[in-house]
Amino acid sequence: MTLKQRIDAFDKLGQFLIQFKDNIKESSLSAINNLYYDKLKTEIKKAEINNRWFIEENVIFSLVSWANLLKENLLSKWVQAYTFTDRPIKVGVVQAGNIPLVGFHDFLSVLISGHIFVGKTSSKDDNLPRFLSEILINIEPQFTKYIFWEERLTNIDAVIATGSNNTARYFEYYFGKKPNIIRKNRSSWAIISGQETKEELYLLGSDIFRYYGLGCRNISKLFVPDDYDFIPFFEAIEPFSYLYNNNKYANNFDYNQSVYLMNQIKFLENGFFMVKEDIADHSPLSVAFYERYSKLNTVITRIESQKNEIQLVASSKGEVKGTIPFGQAQIPQLWDYADNIDTLQFLTNLS
Repeated sequence: MTLKQRIDAFDKLGQFLIQFKDNIKESSLSAINNLYYDKLKTEIKKAEINNRWFIEENVIFSLVSWANLLKENLLSKWVQAYTFTDRPIKVGVVQAGNIPLVGFHDFLSVLISGHIFVGKTSSKDDNLPRFLSEILINIEPQFTKYIFWEERLTNIDAVIATGSNNTARYFEYYFGKKPNIIRKNRSSWAIISGQETKEELYLLGSDIFRYYGLGCRNISKLFVPDDYDFIPFFEAIEPFSYLYNNNKYANNFDYNQSVYLMNQIKFLENGFFMVKEDIADHSPLSVAFYERYSKLNTVITRIESQKNEIQLVASSKGEVKGTIPFGQAQIPQLWDYADNIDTLQFLTNLS
């Protein structure tokens, strides 16, 4: 199978998925729609039944986000700097399950590079990855020889595994002798200047709350000026109060609030979200830790010293070098690699 055939197949998959943005079928896709459109709707509902974090809105957001990337021009731009193998090997991929289709980039990367994908899904996100691979095989039947799902990864030549710091030790024990990418916990930060508009703070809210804050690209740490007043921030994020309607999220909020109250720990809250002054990098769900700064350079220095522990940093207009604007944290490009490890270069070097 040629690189062009692989790109064309993913482009067609993107055309299919983008229909779910407005729930309008394209007549030109009638053949694939007849087979899979209604079935994918069922799989979306099944995903929420299996995992109450995977509400329909978030699953569709993920599907449409990928649809926006699976375009021939973007895929071609992404791969143009690499030379891929004509000798495929088996790459085992251990997928996380914290947010819908979190492992799709690895799935895409292995296949677009010409290697054989051997995947192990998380029980929290099992049906969607498998179903999208079924659609892809229907689009390009040659992928039948390149896509396999296994319960245990044994007969493989290389590994990409994503998990927590604890599971990373397990991955390193079992897969450490093979070429590998092993990802651990990372956090994402935001720098607030105090001059943000309500709209910009709302966009920051989307970076915090999309997928309930469960992703490593969700902002969980804030840097604010010494004299910062959180009232405008809380007012701007009020539209996200619906999160509390999810029992799992509400339980996290109530628990963390109770712990802080019992221990007489100071925090600010608005009924569904808390901010707590804390130098730690990883905050619990429903909470963002914050630190105050008097000079922006101190924050920049801090970021540089911990760059291997940070997934991304956002600022209101991306004005700080190396940061992204608010509202973009959950909309990465194809070349925005997790943990800043170039997955395609790793796969190219396996040849």
